[in-house]
Amino acid sequence: MRPLFPDDAAAVMRAAPQPFADRRAAGLQLAAAIAGLKLAPPLVVLGLPRGGVPVAFEVARALHAPLDVMVVRKVGMPGQPELALGAIAAGGLMVRESPVYGDGEPDQRVFAALADREREELGRRERLYRAGRPPLDLAGKTVLLVDDGLATGATMLAAVRAARKAGAASVVAAAPVSSYEAAAQVGGECDRLVVLSIPRPLYAVGEWYVDFGQVEDREVCELLENSASGSHA
Repeated sequence: MRPLFPDDAAAVMRAAPQPFADRRAAGLQLAAAIAGLKLAPPLVVLGLPRGGVPVAFEVARALHAPLDVMVVRKVGMPGQPELALGAIAAGGLMVRESPVYGDGEPDQRVFAALADREREELGRRERLYRAGRPPLDLAGKTVLLVDDGLATGATMLAAVRAARKAGAASVVAAAPVSSYEAAAQVGGECDRLVVLSIPRPLYAVGEWYVDFGQVEDREVCELLENSASGSHA
C-alpha cells in the first residue's frame, strides 16, 4: 500500500468542529471541497445507497454532473450487523476485512453464506433504484464515489474496485467524515480521497450529524429521478 496521502492522491481535509446538520448539508460542504480539485471530465457521481445518495445528490448538482448509484452491501457480523466483516458489489466483487473481531469472527463458509444473503438485497436495490434505467457508462470517465461516512472502509473499497472493473479512468472517493483506518485503506486504492474530517477516534458516523435519520428507498428513488430529469427540489 502506498502512503496514506501522497502528493498524487492527496486527501482534502478540513477541521469540522461541529457536526453536519444533515446529509444534504454535508453534501454541499463536500461539493465545495471537490470543486477546487478541478477533476478531469467527463465526470460521473455515484452515491452509495442508501445514506450516501443524499450527499451525492448535492455534489452532483453543484458539479453539474450526472448522478447514479453504486450499489454496495456491507456484510455484517452475526448479532452485530453494524460491524462490517466485508462488503460486496455488483459484478461479484467481494471485500473481506482483516480479522479484527477475535475468536468470534465467522469462518469463510459462514462469511460466504452471509454474503449470499446480502447479494439478494443488492439485486433488489439495483432493480428498484434503476427503475429500468441502464447504469451510467463508467468507461474512460472520472468516477466520483460518495458516501455519508467511512467507518471500516469496506463498502467504499468494494465500490472503488467495482468502478475500476467497469473501466473508470480515475476513481475518487469522497465522504464528509471518515475514521483514520478507513481513510488509510481507501486512500491506498483510489486516485484521490476527499474527506472533510478524520476524527481520532471515530466511534460512529452518526455522531457527526445532527440529523442522521434513516434514508428510505423512496428517497433514494426520488433523488435519482430528480437528478435524471434535471429537477433539483
